[in-house]
Formats: sequence, structure tokens, C-alpha cells
Amino acid sequence: MLLYYFITCIPFILFLKSLPLKPLPPWASEMRLISISIFKELPLFSISKLIKNCLWLGFLCQIPSKMSLKRKTLTSKVENVEETKELSMLDLPELVLECILERLPPPALCSMSGVCSSLRERCVSDHLWEKHMKNKWGRVIGSAAYREWQWHIASKSDLGSLKQGKQKGLMRILSLGWPLSWIRSKCDFDISSKRRTSLPINSIMAWYLALETGNFLFPAQVYNRENGQVGFMLSCYDAELSYDPCTDTFQARYPPHGRRAMAMENGIPWERLRAPPVDTPPHDLHISDCLNELNPGDHIEIQWRRNKEFPYGWWYGVVGHLESCDRNHTYCRCHSSDTIVLEFNQYTPGSRWRLTTINRKDHREEGNGADGFYGGIRKLKNEYVISTWKHLWPSEVLE
Repeated sequence: MLLYYFITCIPFILFLKSLPLKPLPPWASEMRLISISIFKELPLFSISKLIKNCLWLGFLCQIPSKMSLKRKTLTSKVENVEETKELSMLDLPELVLECILERLPPPALCSMSGVCSSLRERCVSDHLWEKHMKNKWGRVIGSAAYREWQWHIASKSDLGSLKQGKQKGLMRILSLGWPLSWIRSKCDFDISSKRRTSLPINSIMAWYLALETGNFLFPAQVYNRENGQVGFMLSCYDAELSYDPCTDTFQARYPPHGRRAMAMENGIPWERLRAPPVDTPPHDLHISDCLNELNPGDHIEIQWRRNKEFPYGWWYGVVGHLESCDRNHTYCRCHSSDTIVLEFNQYTPGSRWRLTTINRKDHREEGNGADGFYGGIRKLKNEYVISTWKHLWPSEVLE
């Protein structure tokens, strides 16, 4: 019996060798071992039928198109073959199916979820979407955005309850449309042709799709706001953001500054965005917890605002030496002084914005109506954050 199946496989192997070779995906080596387990679980009869069907298909594909009559004859013979139960994706072992779904990109997961209810239940699982959410949105989504999403779904749920005359809580199904054209270009979105599907309102997939389609506005921070206007160079301000899938950029709405109307900015790239590093609202003073450990050369961010009606922005600077210090590291005692010098070297020497001093012991908010108000301080320890600030350094020294 084994000899029979071996002989049956030989033409199939020769046929595969005649096909053009294509590079395998990175995970092919992992799937090789899994595929062995698949065939171990299948009966020999099913394997034989599968091989025979492949041989018929390969033979039919090699027939010239002009031999239409013979092709029809052969096709009719294939149709007359005794019907047997065909293998489907759901017949795969659970582990293999899970490995396949984990490697699908978001558009493919969305398409797969529309095949049947069983695949849909798997494809909308949070554990599959956590990786996609982290990889694409993790750098710009923080705790403030999560709270905003929770408020958003709660308001949608409450609105639906009012319309139906009864309370259904946060588990009411929210209908969200995902674009059918995700398998093509992101710019091919057609809102009117989106397929409607019911998703759990609090699922990660629903949140991902709301972000991806620009339907959800979330709080984040923007470096060098308003296209790098001189007055905002090397700063980072809070804004309300929405994603534009056609351009892979963002639109920002900045809160009003005093009597100034809300400012808008379009076409913001990913590299100018970040999630708020601390959970401090833009109008609140951040409580500094690093004052005692600040030394010359340390990189910092400090809150600053023009007047007390304005929200704070975060500005990049470094800790400098006292005027009385000769900057010799051996004899420097700046770290033991109650006065801390902060330098903003993007400004020319002599500029009133070049440096300021704060008190190490009781610093809160310091400043005046002419020079603005300096608030809380954060010491930067992450090299990636520091390199991001340096990458945004202006090409010319500011006055």
C-alpha cells in the first residue's frame, strides 16, 4: 500500500519541480514542520485524492487554449469524478489555523472575517489585533487616547439606548464600516461602498478600524506645530488628531490660545507625533520629580506658556553651568547649588529665550507676562526621545 502511494506521488513531485521557483516567506521554515503534522492527521485516502486532484489541475493548466474541445471533454471527466469531501481551511488543526491568522495583515483579516461566522469569530479576536494596534499606533496612542475611546463608545452606546427606549450598556453592537478596498491602495476608499458589519463595541479591531478610517479623533502631541512656525521650534503641543488614509498623514486641531481661534494643520507626518509622555492635561502644572538629580549636560523638557490663559507646551533644553562655574568637570559644583540653569541653544546667544534659571528646592511655575511662564520639568533618559529632538533641530539659529 505504501509503495502505491509513493508511486502516485512521483508525477506530482515532477510537476512541482517544473514550476518556476519563487522566494519563500520568512515564516516558511516554521510552517514546514507544521505541515508535516497536518498530513499525519489526514487519512491516506484523502491524501491520495488531493494528489490526484492536483495532477488533474496541473495537466489541465498545460493544455493550449486552442484545444477547447478537448479541454471541455477533460473538464467533464473531472466533474464526473466521484464527489468526496473537500478539505477547507477550517479542517486545519487549530494551531496551524492560528499561526496563519497571526501572520495576516489587517486588510486580510478583515476579508477573512467575511468568509463565515466561524472565521469571523477568530478574526475579530483581540489577541490578533493587539499586535497590529501596537505596531502601527503604539507610538501615538497613549492613556489619554484610550480614555477618549472609552468615552466615545460609551456615548455611542447611550445614544443607541435612548433611541431604542431601553438601556443596553456598553456591550451594544456598534456598526463600523471597513473599506473593501484595503486589499488595493489606501487611497481607493469609497465611503458609500463600505460594507457594514457588527463588531463588539469595545473590541480592539473596532478601535483600529475607527483610527484607520479617520472616524475617531484622538488626543496626542505634535512637534514643531503649525508647520514649524518659528515661534514653536523645538516644542511639542497637545492637539486633537485625525488620520487621513489617502495621504498617510494627520490633521491637527490645536486648542484656542487666549483670544486666538482654534488653529488647524494638515499633512502632519508620523515622525512629528507622539503620545503624551505624562498624564498631565495641557492647562495643568506638571509636578517636577527630578529636580534633585539634574546636573549640567542633562537633557530636559519644560512646560512653557505665553500667559496663564494659554495651555502649556513642552520645550526641549539642556541643563547648563552657573555663570560662576569654569565648566571644569573636576571642580564643578553646579549640582550642589539650589539654582539650576536651563539652556535653549536653538536661540542665538544674548536672546532673552536663550536661558532661564529655576530654584531646585521649591520650583513650581516661574515667569512673567513679558517672558512667559516656565512650569514643570521632565528629565529625558530615553535616547530615542533625545535623538528625536535633535532631528527636529532648526537649520538656522533663532533670534
